[in-house]
Amino acid sequence: MPQLIFFAVVAAIGYFGYRAFLKEAERVTARVRRAESETRSGANGTLVKDPETGEYRLAKD
Repeated sequence: MPQLIFFAVVAAIGYFGYRAFLKEAERVTARVRRAESETRSGANGTLVKDPETGEYRLAKD
């Protein structure tokens, strides 16, 4: 019985670790795509609109 609990815990850690890895990979991929887009267009940054004030600011990672 302890082996079953051990393997269940290992499987849960693996599952949550994999999900965290995918989330981080998507974040990094989006950052790289934005940087490539800025390079192609010759921009110095990406502007995003602040929904509260309506002002445009540089995007922060």
